[in-house]
Amino acid sequence: MASQEGQQHPLSIYFWIWGLLFVVSFFSYMVDYLHLQGNLRWTLILIFMFVKAGFIVAIFMHMKWERLALKLAILLPPIAILVFIGLMAIEGDYTFLTRIEFFGESAMVPESPHH
Repeated sequence: MASQEGQQHPLSIYFWIWGLLFVVSFFSYMVDYLHLQGNLRWTLILIFMFVKAGFIVAIFMHMKWERLALKLAILLPPIAILVFIGLMAIEGDYTFLTRIEFFGESAMVPESPHH
């Protein structure tokens, strides 16, 4: 009977990441506690969110020890979605302003054509 070999990772890695998740969560909560506002608030919230998600995916979901092809197959679609969301956010103002212009609430009065 063939013996199955599996990867065995030291528990200390999991405990270190667990501790880091607590530290990053603390900073995430401090953003609200300090009542930060505007773009700084949302930038810090997103950074802390991505750091925590990265730790969880890399270590607890064992992505760090997978082959590159599997990493790319799992990580590229969400990255592409984030790029598309960014493009939509950039174009959102143009679309919104165009709708206001053509569907009402605009201060511009169209000129009547001269015959």
